[in-house]
Amino acid sequence: MSVFKKLFQQTFIYGLATVLPRALAIVLVPLYTSVLAPSSFGIYATLMSYIILGNVLLSYGMETAFFRFINKDDSKKGIVQSTALTSLTVTSFLFFAITFLMKDSLAIWLDFKPEYILYALLILLLDALVVLPFVWLRANEKPMRYAVIKILNVCVNLGANLFFFLVLPELAESNSESFWASIFSEENKVVYVFISNVIASGFTLLLLLPLYLKIKFGFDKTIWKQMLKYAFPVLIAGIAFSINEAFDKILLKYLLPENIAEKEVGIYAACYKLGVFMTLFATAFRLGIEPFFFNHAGHENAKNTYATITKYFTIFGSFILLFVIVYIDFFKQLLISDSQYWEALWVVPFILLANLCLGIYHNLSVWYKVTDKTKYGAYISIVGAIITLGVNFALIPIISYKGAAIATLAAYATMMFLSYFYGKKHYRVPYDLKKIGGYVVLSVLFSGLVFYRFDRNIYLGTALLLVFLFVVIVLEKDDFRRILKK
Repeated sequence: MSVFKKLFQQTFIYGLATVLPRALAIVLVPLYTSVLAPSSFGIYATLMSYIILGNVLLSYGMETAFFRFINKDDSKKGIVQSTALTSLTVTSFLFFAITFLMKDSLAIWLDFKPEYILYALLILLLDALVVLPFVWLRANEKPMRYAVIKILNVCVNLGANLFFFLVLPELAESNSESFWASIFSEENKVVYVFISNVIASGFTLLLLLPLYLKIKFGFDKTIWKQMLKYAFPVLIAGIAFSINEAFDKILLKYLLPENIAEKEVGIYAACYKLGVFMTLFATAFRLGIEPFFFNHAGHENAKNTYATITKYFTIFGSFILLFVIVYIDFFKQLLISDSQYWEALWVVPFILLANLCLGIYHNLSVWYKVTDKTKYGAYISIVGAIITLGVNFALIPIISYKGAAIATLAAYATMMFLSYFYGKKHYRVPYDLKKIGGYVVLSVLFSGLVFYRFDRNIYLGTALLLVFLFVVIVLEKDDFRRILKK
């Protein structure tokens, strides 16, 4: 069980690096929904969706390729690191130079103000330049440094947002002739969201610049080609994932009537944030487990270990799903104080369940990563993207954001099942399907009863939550005892 102890320790630290910054960032949700109209929040959500896609394109799968190649041959670890760093740095600056020259055309095409496009390009450049340093920290098992920098990034972002939205208006009002008044805009407050992101991303790059000197620039054409070959399916999968994760907001903007589109995007994106708890857990778990999957692949009991880890993930994920649904009225008051956003609460169970399916998928995806069959990850993700686009195009014009939520769940659930069935053929892992499926079904059943049938009755919900915990304790008591003893 020592391997689990190490895994949980690293997952806790990476979880801290993910959960604590996101917990601080959660403060921004009630801030944004209190100072921005739903239409302005919709602008923010849509542009950030484009940035998600841009981040994938600019990293082009190099993170996963980096992990794989530094573990293949210790003698080539240095040149692998420097080749990856050089590749990402050159392509990032090249991308920025080209798109900067095209920013006005992009603004017209995407229907945004040119200044929004400029800030988006700066965010993309700065974020791309820290990809490799962050991956290097994970690969070299420096989770604390990784965590501290991630936390500082969000603290700076949070501080900048608080200044622009709370302090700057007071400074501008106190003296209409001051410098602060000259940079304050009551009608264009959403721009401060993007400026805050630029400041935070720039600060993070400054903290990570010493790693550029440590890793150093260098280039090996042969290794670079091998890494690109390995990374290309990961890139395709990443593009498909970004479609699944972000294109619902983009399609809402362009498929709905212009007079309601940005408002619908805004209320949907705000309620989508209530799924953050599942996202935090799944992301933290994935960050901790991805290096573990590669490092543990050669062990004799690797498959049994993977199966056990997936079961534990499902238990915690199913509990989080039910917990958030039971206490959803508390969370909505905490995160979204403006009641005009609550109209879209219907989507929350779908988003939570979709993210649980995505988390299970990441656990199941170990088979194609450790066997170098990353092309299957691309195939599966493409199927998910096709489902996302197809269901969104079919349902958004009819039922608006409800269609977007249904599409997200349909895509991630399909990807989860496809990964399992393909994995059985290529790298059979003895998953305990009865327990894994049972926990998910029980959580979904209880969540549906509480949310849709009994109108979020907190007393019934709490009782069902305790029943779920009782079932888990009874079925897993022997494993829990062994882990606690270790």
